Amino acid sequence: MTTDLLLPGTTTMDAVTLHVADLPGMTDYYRDALGLEELPGDAARTAIDRGSPAVGRADTSVLGRGRDALVILVHTPGLPAPAPGQAGLFHTALLFPDRAALADVVARAGQHPRSIFVGSADHLVSEAFYFTDPEGNGIELYRDRPREQWSWHGGRVAMDSLPLDPQAFLRDHHVEQAPSTAEVGHVHLKVGDVPTARAFYVDALGFEVTAQWNGAIFVSAGGYHHHMAMNSWGSRGAGARAATIGLGQVSIVVPTTQDVDALAERLRHHEIPAQHDGRTLRFEDPWRSSSRSAPRRDAMTSPTGDGRQPRRTPLDRVSAGQGPHTAPRTG
Repeated sequence: MTTDLLLPGTTTMDAVTLHVADLPGMTDYYRDALGLEELPGDAARTAIDRGSPAVGRADTSVLGRGRDALVILVHTPGLPAPAPGQAGLFHTALLFPDRAALADVVARAGQHPRSIFVGSADHLVSEAFYFTDPEGNGIELYRDRPREQWSWHGGRVAMDSLPLDPQAFLRDHHVEQAPSTAEVGHVHLKVGDVPTARAFYVDALGFEVTAQWNGAIFVSAGGYHHHMAMNSWGSRGAGARAATIGLGQVSIVVPTTQDVDALAERLRHHEIPAQHDGRTLRFEDPWRSSSRSAPRRDAMTSPTGDGRQPRRTPLDRVSAGQGPHTAPRTG
């Protein structure tokens, strides 16, 4: 196999696609509770450029902040809700730049009548608040502590789920302000078993393990605490997903088309079916949760001179971490 084994260190996550039963209601929720905006046609087009399906149709809402899409809602009438114990989305985690920005969105979400507040936690690397949207999709709102405050031991990042008083946090940090920037910091999935998830997301896709904890695994590229997490807390033994509302697609952004090609080669090596159109790669994990990978739109020629970022080995990138918890609702 003539390909690198790891995803580039500058890999990031992109907008998560959700299949929804009530498009107007869900659009209103993500706009009013989370302060997202429906992106205009040209900005929404970015999602198409990166390979997201259905964008631009009347039955789709693309929501984000600024010009960055964070959530894509696709109206899929007639689909049932996921059955208890089914694999799929645990939560989409939206990352905010500082405590003031986080407090602003937490206050907004907490006051919305259709929000369900699940809990909050200090994860050492981050501070996080958890909600559930009106159709049962998990949402994490968080901010990272500075990386120099993260603690690594043996290639694993130290994380915990310490108490975080939401009222005290809002009292100390909430000030009225214009909506800040935000991004999809990580995506946390429900899977049937962690060893199979590791074989797919680490051995095949090329993420690196940053933490394993209480029936969950956390993985990243480039030393982040985690870009993805997988747990079997409520889905142990789950098989392939049925067609339901909920998770439609996870998006992984790499620097260049060459990086997409390298990922496609890794999937071929592991005999994982994929669709590759020369720019965007689409594939499914063992539970039929869909992902796609595409290059950054603004990818520039890198220091290597071939349009690619220099690859780092596991020894170069000492770690990354996980997010969360000790029980349902961690990072």
